Amino acid sequence: MARLTQVRAAVGQGPRVYGDWNCGADTLTAIRVARATAHLDVMLEQPCATLEACAQVQKSTGLPMKLDENAFDIASLLAGHKAGAMHAVALKLSKMGGLSAMRRCRDLCLTLGTQMCIEDTWGSDTTTAAALHLAASTPARGLMNTCDLSHYVAPRLAPLAPPAKTAVSRLPTALVLASRQTQPPSANLSSYSTEDFP
Repeated sequence: MARLTQVRAAVGQGPRVYGDWNCGADTLTAIRVARATAHLDVMLEQPCATLEACAQVQKSTGLPMKLDENAFDIASLLAGHKAGAMHAVALKLSKMGGLSAMRRCRDLCLTLGTQMCIEDTWGSDTTTAAALHLAASTPARGLMNTCDLSHYVAPRLAPLAPPAKTAVSRLPTALVLASRQTQPPSANLSSYSTEDFP
């Protein structure tokens, strides 16, 4: 509870804040914490290990739920949507089975009206480039954010790749023109997770 309160105070109103338990909570703990912090305008991310438990927490608290570990293919996305526990979802290259499978999952989420965080489990310049390109081709109505994971590892594979500045990654202009995208050539990195603060 204290960490969610500190994060909301640090970022102010507006940016998304979500508590990510990484499947580490039981339903009682998740429900109690969620109810105690509901006034902070937070989202829950995968508090419990099973989809059923996450759905129970969401129904008991009314707070939006972001799935992560329980969302890994088309069937799991459909199950999360059916359970009413997938207001947002983390689509990750490694757990979706690569870029083509992730694109199909992205397209399904767009149809379902689910907000997406397009990223990977960990990072490098290669995975960041793939995630950024998929995010840039995603209509803004479905993109919650994407992550620049390239700074998580060393050495950098593409040290001259465009860095994220002021929480925004930009694709090179030539790439955007070639793709003929109708949305701005940027991917929103403005969401905050409790993992971003000590």
